[in-house]
Amino acid sequence: MKTPALVLATFVACLQPVSAEDYKPAPELTEVPGVPKGEVLKFTFAESKIFPGTTRNVTVYVPHQYNPAKPACVWVNQDGMQHKAATVFDNLIAKGEMPVTIYIAASPGVVKAMDGKSALDRFNRSFEYDGLGDAYARFVLTELLPFVEKQKTTDGRAIVLSKDGNDRCIGGSSSGAVCAFTAAWEKPAEFRRVFSTIGTYVGLRGADGYPTLVRKFEPKPLRIFLQDGDKDQNIYGGDWWMANQMMERALTFAGYEVNHAWGTEGHNAKHGDAIFPDAVRWLWKDWPAQPKAGVSKNTMLNEIILPGEGWQLVGEGYQFTEGPAVNAQGEVFFNDIPGGRTFKIGPDGKPAEFIADSKKANGMAFGPDSRMFAIATAEPVVLAYGPDKVAKAVADGFKGNDLVVAHNGNIYATDPLSVKGESSRIWLIKPDGSKQVVDEGAVRFSNGITLSPDQSLLYVADSRSHWVYSFQIQPDGTLANRQRYFHIHQPDTADDAGTDGLEVDRDGRLYVASRMGIQVCDQAGRVNCIIPTPNGRVSNLVFGGTQFDTLYATCGDKVYSRKMKAKGIPAFLPPVKPNPPRL
Repeated sequence: MKTPALVLATFVACLQPVSAEDYKPAPELTEVPGVPKGEVLKFTFAESKIFPGTTRNVTVYVPHQYNPAKPACVWVNQDGMQHKAATVFDNLIAKGEMPVTIYIAASPGVVKAMDGKSALDRFNRSFEYDGLGDAYARFVLTELLPFVEKQKTTDGRAIVLSKDGNDRCIGGSSSGAVCAFTAAWEKPAEFRRVFSTIGTYVGLRGADGYPTLVRKFEPKPLRIFLQDGDKDQNIYGGDWWMANQMMERALTFAGYEVNHAWGTEGHNAKHGDAIFPDAVRWLWKDWPAQPKAGVSKNTMLNEIILPGEGWQLVGEGYQFTEGPAVNAQGEVFFNDIPGGRTFKIGPDGKPAEFIADSKKANGMAFGPDSRMFAIATAEPVVLAYGPDKVAKAVADGFKGNDLVVAHNGNIYATDPLSVKGESSRIWLIKPDGSKQVVDEGAVRFSNGITLSPDQSLLYVADSRSHWVYSFQIQPDGTLANRQRYFHIHQPDTADDAGTDGLEVDRDGRLYVASRMGIQVCDQAGRVNCIIPTPNGRVSNLVFGGTQFDTLYATCGDKVYSRKMKAKGIPAFLPPVKPNPPRL
């Protein structure tokens, strides 16, 4: 695919703010005699299950050069066809400056009123476009694109679309722009290129949080183009002009391949039309080379992850994995709860069955005496396994969830459903087997639990809020000075952060398994960075390996591992005082 040197010079010039009189149409916006013209097809789609009851118009542009023997690249656009896309694509494809690409433009869904004379339709545009989460991406991938592939051109060609995310771009204007970004943000393996004009990255349905999340998340392999003007809207939801600049600065900070065009227009398409051909060239430049994740300037992220070291699949095909624990040799153990089996990850990195009947154990932890402790889910008991792998009851009378064993042998366990499911307890179990409730009623659903490296603080996840609690441990092992301390991000699509397993490293950072991935906090209680897992799920985690520098995560039916710069410190080891956090 050709990319003339003139293109770069033209594009760089349009990146500077320009006045209204300088918005001259690019030559590719005009039909050129002799350039083959593609076909524009129109359909109606009314079979959505993700947005039930909606009807929408779908416009499909198919290039003249398209051959169904080779799946075409895909451009998905919101609010119908924009920026004279058919003419621009005709010209750029003919010059070899973009791949053969089918353009699919859908209008937002409308739920028609039962009686249009007396009732108003329900307009889904803000719900679908401004709303966060993966619903719209799933709609495109599982409903819209398959619907388009059922159609044919007027000359009978089947429409065959590439399934490779590198061959897909998604774009839009205003709310359609933030919709495009959200789809790629949620499904970066499915959409690698984003075109955004006058984007609505403001407080309508939570998109004002994107600049913060972009800075915290491990970078994703996306290429993003932004456009806006200094006369864009400044209304109840926010300042569009400032929000777009915040997005550009956040993406640049996080190492993304991002470009932009700032101008002086308001909330309209005049500037977006003018720069559209150059933006398309830039988005497809060097194709089929793939956009790559960049290097973030996030200090904590760079302190804990190793460049080039991603997640590795350890095992899969389980029903639901939980409770990873590590012993003094760095060997990692995890449970497949429904199957009632415990697995051990040996030196070869592969899981092997360790205990065939582990009483459907949930949380697990090793103690200073090398015994493995576990909470049974089938009965209200805490178990201990010695070298003979025989379970012996340590404490009973409560149905716990997770536990941690301190260097002094004290066990702390969460008991989430003690009081009619409305509140929960935290138990202290002493080495002699005596037990007592050390907190009750404050944490709504106590789940993951761990100790600070110096073992002076106990951290407890509340799965039904966006908090992780911090308690100060008293000399007798009881708890005091409870605080809602760690502020955890929660997705817009959920009522809580879904916090589960907790783990600390030697420097005092707290790793929190959550709906949004592994959120890593400093000792001051702030999420500094977020590490997603390959399948988007994580319930628990532990540092393993001989140096405790490999992070293991239980993720539904899979277990992943990742080599890290950071090193964990199992609670059975002697306490270590970390350095104070940056305040």
